[in-house]
Amino acid sequence: MDTIAVLSGKWKIQLITTLNCGGALQFMEILRLVDGIGTKMLSKELSDLEMNLLVKRTEMDTKPTTVKYELTPHGRTLERIIDEMRKWGRSHRKVVIGK
Repeated sequence: MDTIAVLSGKWKIQLITTLNCGGALQFMEILRLVDGIGTKMLSKELSDLEMNLLVKRTEMDTKPTTVKYELTPHGRTLERIIDEMRKWGRSHRKVVIGK
């Protein structure tokens, strides 16, 4: 159940995948890459992922202050799990569609 609780919702898996592919990204970069997510939802989801030690938030020493987000080593352990979920989804679609 812990896995489902941590990854539940529309955006978390997509955010983890985006950070896995993109490395350390600024908030606005993530916002542009994740189609359809709003600023409030992105902020909330990143906070949830940070609270669960999956994402690291780093304030850069710039003016104005910029923040980068990246997967933690613990967050990167989800790559295989998410990949298996993708494989299962493709297989499930074939079963449901009958192909």
